[in-house]
Amino acid sequence: MKSMLSLSVICTLLLVTASSFAGLYGDAPNETHAWQVHDMRRERPAVVAPGKQVGDAPADAIVLFDGSDLSKWEADKREKGVPSKWRIVKGVLESVRGAGYIRTKESFGDCQLHVEWATPIKVQGNSQGRGNSGVFLMGIYEVQVLDCFNNDTYPDGQAGSVYGQYPPLVNVCRGPGEWQSYDIVFRQPRLKDGKLVRPGYLTVMQNGVLVQDHWVLEGPTGHMGRTKLRAHAEKQSFKIQDHGNPVRFRNIWIRELSERSDGGLNGPYTDPKVVKAKRAETAAKIRQEASDASDRLQRVQLLMESLAYEKETDTANRVERMLTRFLGSFKEADQEKVESRKGQIMALRGSIKYLVRNKIVPGDYAPMVGIEALVKKYKLDEKK
Repeated sequence: MKSMLSLSVICTLLLVTASSFAGLYGDAPNETHAWQVHDMRRERPAVVAPGKQVGDAPADAIVLFDGSDLSKWEADKREKGVPSKWRIVKGVLESVRGAGYIRTKESFGDCQLHVEWATPIKVQGNSQGRGNSGVFLMGIYEVQVLDCFNNDTYPDGQAGSVYGQYPPLVNVCRGPGEWQSYDIVFRQPRLKDGKLVRPGYLTVMQNGVLVQDHWVLEGPTGHMGRTKLRAHAEKQSFKIQDHGNPVRFRNIWIRELSERSDGGLNGPYTDPKVVKAKRAETAAKIRQEASDASDRLQRVQLLMESLAYEKETDTANRVERMLTRFLGSFKEADQEKVESRKGQIMALRGSIKYLVRNKIVPGDYAPMVGIEALVKKYKLDEKK
C-alpha cells in the first residue's frame, strides 16, 4: 500500500509540474500582446487544404475564373449586370479591344490574389503599346501587365510595377505568349476623418520572384500625375483593364483577408482595447477551469496563470491566501514530508517566480519570500 501511494503522489506531482510549465512559460501578455510567447492557449490557425500544385486555388479561395464561364464578371459600366464582351477561347479569358474593363460582380478589400496572364504571341507596338493591361485591386490600385521582354518603357509603368508609383524590383518577364503569374497580397489604406490611420501595402510575386516588397501605396492609380489617398468603401470590385491589346488571363482566384491576419491582436497597430478584451476573455476561461478543478494545487496554478492575462483583484487576493495556507502546512513538517512534496513546492515556486519576473506581483511578494525560505531551509534546490 505504501509503494502504491508513493506512485500515486509521484504521478500527481508530475501532472502539477507539467501543468505549471504549460501554463506559465514565455514572456507575459502586455498592452499590445494578448498572449504569452509560445502560448498554448492562443487560437490555432484554421486548417486550409492547399491546391494540388503551386498556383492552384486553396480550399478557402473564391475562384473568379476557371476557364468555364464569366458568371463572376460583368462589364465595367455605370449600370450593374451588363454582360462583358470579353471572350473565352479554349478556356482562356481574352481582352477584346473596345470592350472596356471587366470587373467582378462581388466586391473585395484586403486580399491575396492569384492571376495568370500572357501577352500576345505576335509582337506589335512598343513601350506601353505592347501587350498592355493591368489588374486593379478594389478597382483603383493597379499592378501593371505589359510585355516587358526586350521592350523598354518607363520603369514605373513596366510589368510588376505599382503603376505610376514604384517600379518592380527586377524585370522577370517571360517572352511574348508565355504564361506568367502574379501572386499579390493587398492591404488597403485606412483613413478616418480624412486622416491616415494605417497605410496600404502591395506585395507582389511575379513568376515566383518578389517584385514589390510591401510597397506603401501613395494613392489610387493615376496617369502622368501623383495621386493622394482618399477615403473609399472597404470593399469594391476587382477589375482587369482593356488597353486595346488581346492579353489573355486564366486561373484567377482570390482569398479574402481579415483586416489583419492575426485578428488585430498583435503588432505595431494593435488596438489596446482589443488586446485588453481578449486577455480578459482568456483569464475568465482559465478561472472557470480553476473552479472546475478538483485538485487544490491545480486550482491555484490555474488562478496564477489567469493573473498573467488579467490582474483581477479578487483572484490575486485568493491566490495569495491559498499560497499562504500551502506554506503554512509545512510549519511543523520534517525533512521527509517536505521531500515527499518537493515536486509541488518547486512547481509553485516556478509559477510564483514567473509572476514576480513579469511584475504581475511585487518583488517582495510574501508567498515568494516564504517559498524561498522553505527551499533554502530544506535545501530543495541542491542536487542530490
